[in-house]
Amino acid sequence: MLNRNEIAQRIAQELRDGWYVNLGIGIPTLVANYIPEGISVVFQSENGILGMGPFPYEGEEDADLINAGKQTITAMPGASIFDSATSFAMIRGKHIQLTVLGAMEVSETGDIANWKIPGKLVKGMGGAMDLVASADNIIVAMNHTDKRGNSKLLKNCTLPLTGVRCVKKIVTNMAVLDVTPNGFKLLERAPGVSVEDIQKATAGKLIIEGEIPEITIN
Repeated sequence: MLNRNEIAQRIAQELRDGWYVNLGIGIPTLVANYIPEGISVVFQSENGILGMGPFPYEGEEDADLINAGKQTITAMPGASIFDSATSFAMIRGKHIQLTVLGAMEVSETGDIANWKIPGKLVKGMGGAMDLVASADNIIVAMNHTDKRGNSKLLKNCTLPLTGVRCVKKIVTNMAVLDVTPNGFKLLERAPGVSVEDIQKATAGKLIIEGEIPEITIN
C-alpha cells in the first residue's frame, strides 16, 4: 500500500501549470514537496499565504511562518501574506483551481465528512466548508479504511457532512478513484494491492472496467 508521501506524490501528478492550489491539513500539505518538473503552481493556505513552499529542513524553521495546520513552512520568492478576509475572498471568489483535502469519510456520490467526530472536541470547521462549496475540483487524500479495517468509502457518510456532491477524485493508500454519478470508479491500484482487496475495502458502489493498472510514482 502507499504511504502518506506516496499518496501526496500521486496527487501531485494531477497538478497543472499555472494553477492556484489550496492544500488542507494532513497528507495534503505534503503535495508541495512533489511538484512535477516543468510546471509552476502557486500554493495557497487559508490562514493567509499565497506562494507556500515545501516544508523547511530541520534547523531552518521559522516559527512565524506556518500553514493552516500550524506546521512550519517555507515561502517561495514573490510569496505574499495577508489576512483571512483576503484569503477567503480568493477561495469564495473561485480563484483556486484545485483543493486537496483530507477526509474521514467520502460517500459514493461525492459527499465529504472531514471536520467532526461526535463526542470528540474540535476547535471548529475552519475553512473546510468554504473550500468544498467554492472549489470546482476537489481531490481527497485519505486512507481507504480506518484503524479497525472499516471502509471510509461509503454509500452514505455517517459523520456530520462538510460538503455535498463535491469530491471529484480520491487517492487512498490502496487506490485512485473518480467519483461518478454511478459510484466510485476504480482507476488505479497500489502496487501489490489486488482489485479484490479494494472491493472488500470499499463499502460504497465500486465500478470496475477492464484491466486496472498499478499506480506509478515517479
